[in-house]
Amino acid sequence: MMDKYILAIETSCDETAAAIIKNGTEIISNVVSSQIESHKRFGGVVPEIASRHHVEQITIVIEEALQQANMTPQHLDAVAVTEGPGLVGALLIGINAAKAFAFVNGLPLVGVHHIAGHIYANTLVQPMEFPLLALVVSGGHTELVLMREHGSFEVIGETRDDAAGEAYDKVARVLNMPYPGGPHIDRLAHESDVAVPFPRVWLEEGSYDFSFSGLKSAVINYKHNMDQRGEEIIPEHVAKGFQDSVVEVLTAKTLRAAREYGVKQVIAAGGVSANKGLRTSLEATFAEEGIPFYVPPLKLCTDNAAMIGAAGSFMFEAGARGNLKMNGRPGMELMSWV
Repeated sequence: MMDKYILAIETSCDETAAAIIKNGTEIISNVVSSQIESHKRFGGVVPEIASRHHVEQITIVIEEALQQANMTPQHLDAVAVTEGPGLVGALLIGINAAKAFAFVNGLPLVGVHHIAGHIYANTLVQPMEFPLLALVVSGGHTELVLMREHGSFEVIGETRDDAAGEAYDKVARVLNMPYPGGPHIDRLAHESDVAVPFPRVWLEEGSYDFSFSGLKSAVINYKHNMDQRGEEIIPEHVAKGFQDSVVEVLTAKTLRAAREYGVKQVIAAGGVSANKGLRTSLEATFAEEGIPFYVPPLKLCTDNAAMIGAAGSFMFEAGARGNLKMNGRPGMELMSWV
C-alpha cells in the first residue's frame, strides 16, 4: 500500500493548528499557535478575538507544517479540516483556508468532527482494538462513546449541563485563578490531603449521563457560606474536594460501561484527559480490572491538528469526501462515517 499524507487544519476554538499525518498513525509535523495569553484577561475565549487571531495565523501555521515536514502540496493526498463543533467564526477561518488550499492544489477535502479528532488522537500512539470505549472530557464535552469499528460512534452517555472542563474553569474563577482553570485546580488538588466533602452526582440508576452544574454550584455555595461567616477558605481543600468528586464519577461510570459492553480497550480523549488526577485514577482502575487503558501524551490531549489528520486519514480511506460547499457547523453531531 502506498503511503498517504494528509494536511490537517484545526481552528475550532482558540488554537490555530496545522499538521501533516502519514497513514493516520504517524506525525510528520504538528504546529500549534495558542491564543491563551490573549483570552486570559477575559477569563475565557472571546469568539471575535479568536477569529481575528486565526486570520493572522492560519497561513503561517500551514506553511510551517509543510516546511517542518520538508514537503510541498504535491506530496499530499488530501486536506482534512475541523468542520464542527466549535465557534462558528473560528471554524470558518480554517474551513475556508482548507477549501482554498484543496482547490488550488487539486486535492480532496475531508470534513472532520472535532470530537472524532480527539478520539483518534489515540491512533497516533496506539492501534485501536474493538469494541472500545472512549471517555471524552473537554471544555465543552463530556461523553462516553462506544466504538465497534473504525468510524462507528455510539454515544451512550453525555453531559446534561456543564461539561467537566467548563466546571473546572468556573470553579477556578470562584477561587480567583486565571483561565484556563483546569491545570490550576489539578495542581492545587495534589497539594492537599484534605478535601471539602462535595457531592457526587450519579443521576438515575444505570444512567451513563453526567452532570457537573450542581457540583459547581456546591462549590460556589460553600465559598459564599464561608464568606458570610467571615472565614477564609483554603483553596487546596476546595480544589481537592471538587476534583475528587469529578474524577470519582467519571471513573466509576467509565468502568461500569466498560464492563457492561465487554470492551477490549478503554481510551480517554480531550483537554481534561491531561488532568493528572483523572489519568492516575483511570490508569489504576483499569489496570486492576485487566482492561487495556490508553490516553494520548499531553500535547495531543489539547486541541491540535494532528488529531484531525488522524481521524481525517481514516475517513479518507473509508471514502468520505467533502466539497467546496462545506460550511462551519457549530452544533455538528458526532455521526458515524461507516
